[in-house]
This record gives sequence, structure tokens and C-alpha cells, in this order.
Amino acid sequence: MSFTDRLTAIRTGFSSSFWIANTLELFERVAFYGSKAVLAVYLATKVGLSDDAGKLAGIFSGVIYSLPIVAGVFVDRYGFRKTLMACFLIFGVGYFLIGLAGLQFGQSIVQVVGVYPYTLSVLLLTAVGGSLIKPCIVGTVSKTSKPDARAFGFSIYYTLVNFGGALGPIIALMVRKDLGIEYVLIMSSITSALLFAGTFLFFREPEDVDETKAEKRTFGKVFSDMLLVFGNFKFIIFLIIFSGFYLIFWQIFYLVPFYGTEVLKFEDFELLETVDALCIIFLTIPMTALVSKWKPINAIILGFTISSISWIAIGALGTIMATVVAIGLFAFGESICIPRFYEYVSKLAPKEQIGTFMGFAFLPVAIGSFSAGAVADWLRLDYLSTNPSMMWYILAGIGLLSTVSIFVFNLIAPQKSQD
Repeated sequence: MSFTDRLTAIRTGFSSSFWIANTLELFERVAFYGSKAVLAVYLATKVGLSDDAGKLAGIFSGVIYSLPIVAGVFVDRYGFRKTLMACFLIFGVGYFLIGLAGLQFGQSIVQVVGVYPYTLSVLLLTAVGGSLIKPCIVGTVSKTSKPDARAFGFSIYYTLVNFGGALGPIIALMVRKDLGIEYVLIMSSITSALLFAGTFLFFREPEDVDETKAEKRTFGKVFSDMLLVFGNFKFIIFLIIFSGFYLIFWQIFYLVPFYGTEVLKFEDFELLETVDALCIIFLTIPMTALVSKWKPINAIILGFTISSISWIAIGALGTIMATVVAIGLFAFGESICIPRFYEYVSKLAPKEQIGTFMGFAFLPVAIGSFSAGAVADWLRLDYLSTNPSMMWYILAGIGLLSTVSIFVFNLIAPQKSQD
């Protein structure tokens, strides 16, 4: 798409609901990644759950990325506006309750329930509410974009997601240093409350800008789709293997903060966490264009390999600059790998069921998050104070093992995507 075509698409390709939805998404990502940036450290140092901080943070993200398919039923049944308002309402309450565990006046409540069960409960509540946002925003982008501008519309959406991912940790840093780490969660709660008000005042139920009508989702349909997809073992095996990428990705939030503060003695750990999103904003489009003529599997393997070996630089050099460069290198591999991953997955799916199967393409993010939390706790508790370099070598090994597994998988079960 030429520059002139992009300007035309901006002027005529989207309805007003498109821009409102993307604005809401931007600030929701600021709230989410702001809280995500400090969550593991907050749980370990402020709430007192050091042994389980990574696992709990992993459960939080894992549930958020596990439920969007089910959440889509609520969008079809109650509409985008009501579902989005419910999301922000639950987010607002949930973030506040998470923050309550670190506030002095909340201790009487927390102690009655018990620190661990209270924290797990409010994390699950917040995550369930958060799972509603993806079908709302992505669905609105799709419905409010003209067919010839839809790809550009999703690129705008993805850019704003990453912009929020970069801005959130920076704001979290300022709030943590000025008020305290628990107030980062309160900041996310207040932001969610404002987003609830913004949705009520400005967001209107989107109407299709073309004649395409999507099939209504029901719980019965979701269940039948699950049986269909999970019955395709090749598809599921690939998603499980690829979850290794997200296992090492989530360590930016689960391990880097502890490594930054305890080993590098760099207290502003949120700045390290924002490097990936900043790099992705600038790298995704040019790198996708650069490898556009490659076979998807080759781009996936190259990108995965680069992201995996990036962690070796942290272990070998052990400096702040090496950590920044390593995360930037990780983002470089991510920008090559992830866009082609979705293309490869679409070719794994049966031709007549691509839509159904692509709805499950987020599963590696969820599986990776669940496993990353437990792995982070293991590495942090066993190696952070004794041999911190080993943490990064192990992560690189996990990533490279997953990469080799993808290579072997493609040899054993070559896909039509390689034709």
C-alpha cells in the first residue's frame, strides 16, 4: 500500500467506532502492561509470595489468553458495547483488589481469607474480565474497516497495542518511585474506570461497513470447535511446540525485573521491560516485508533461533547494556517470526475450517504463560543469587530445543504452506 493509499484509507476506510475502539485499546494496554511490568516483583516483595510470584503472574496472563474464544460468545449475545463495559468494570475492580493486598488498610481483609487464596482469587477475577477485551476490540476493528483497508486497520491496532506495551512500564516506573509499587495496580484500576466511562459515553455498537456477516457464536459452537481442533493432533502438537517461544518471551516480565534489581543493581527495571515493545513498533513492518517471499517455516525458524540465542548475551556479559541489546535482539527475532507464524498456522488448518482453527492460534501465548511462570520461579529461586548466568543459558536452551523441534516437526509432517 502506497503512502497516498494509506492516507486515503485513514480518511475513508474506517468508521468512527474504529478510532474510538483503538483509543480504548491503547489506554487499556497501558494499564495492563503497567501492572504486568511490576506484578511478579509486587507479588514477591510486597505481598510476600516470593516462592509463587512467577506462577501466579503466569496464571494471570495464561487465563487472559485462554478465554477469548469463550468470551466471544458474550460479544455475540450482549454486543460489543456492553461486553466492553463489563471488561473495564471487572478490570477496574480486579486491579484495585490486587493492589489492596499491598495496602495497609487492606491487610485485615487479606489475612481473613489468607494471602495466597486471596491473591489467586483476585488475579483470576481480573483475568476473566480481561479476556473479554480481545474479541471486543479485534471484532470492532474487523467490522468497522472496509475490506480494502482491513489489513491496514489491523496494523494500526497492532502498533497501538505495542505502543501501550511500551508506555505502560514507563508510567509504572514513575508511579512506583513516587507512590509505591502497590499504587501501580491502583493506577491501572483508575485507568480502567475511566475507560468504562469512556466506553459508556463515546463507544457505539459498531455496524458492518461491508455486507460480510459473521456466524454467531454459542457455547455449543465453542465446544464443538474445541473437539474439532483438539482432534487435529498435528495442529495441536505444533502449537504446543511453539509455546516455547512464549515461555522465553514472558521472562521479560517474570525474570528480567529480579535480574535487573538484584544482579545488575538497576532499580528502574521497567525500562528494561519496555525495550521489546519499542523495538517491535519499528521492526515488524520492515522485517515482515524483508522476509515476505520466504517460506513461512524458514522465517519462523530463523526468528525463533535469533530470539533464543539473544538470552546468551545476558548470561555471558552480565551488564545493563547487554541486557538491553539482548531484549532488542529478541524483538528482532520476534518481528521475523510471529507474523509468519500465523500464516503457517493458517496452512496447517483444513482449508474449509481455517476460521475455526485460527481462533485457537493464541493457545501458544496462554500455554507459554502458564509454563513460563513456573520456570521463572524455579530459575529465580535456584540460580539468581548463586549463578544468574545459568538462568539465561537454560532459557536459550529451551528456545533452541523448541526451534529444533519445529524443524523436525516440519520434516515429519510437511505442510502445504511450503508449496
